[in-house]
Amino acid sequence: MDKQYEGEVVGRSATLFTAAFDQSTGMGTYVAMESFEGTLGARRGAFNFAHSARTSGEGRENEFFVIVPGSGTGELAGITGSGGIAVDTDGTHRIWFDYDLDE
Repeated sequence: MDKQYEGEVVGRSATLFTAAFDQSTGMGTYVAMESFEGTLGARRGAFNFAHSARTSGEGRENEFFVIVPGSGTGELAGITGSGGIAVDTDGTHRIWFDYDLDE
């Protein structure tokens, strides 16, 4: 799937996504790997990140989120860190990155 980002994070990502979900209970787990290209803050470049979570219909539990070390290019070379995803009631996904950059 392709994603578009707006806000402090501007760009696009190509995402490999897989999930196991039980419709009858609303429980499931997903795993995703994303390759982002664009601008983070005032820096342009690319990097990869991975995330997963268990979903219980209305929430996210046991979330894992990591920026892949060594994957940054351009002005995002050397990026490391983590982040997270929040899902609004209307289904809008909001993502944030807690990151460091080697200067």
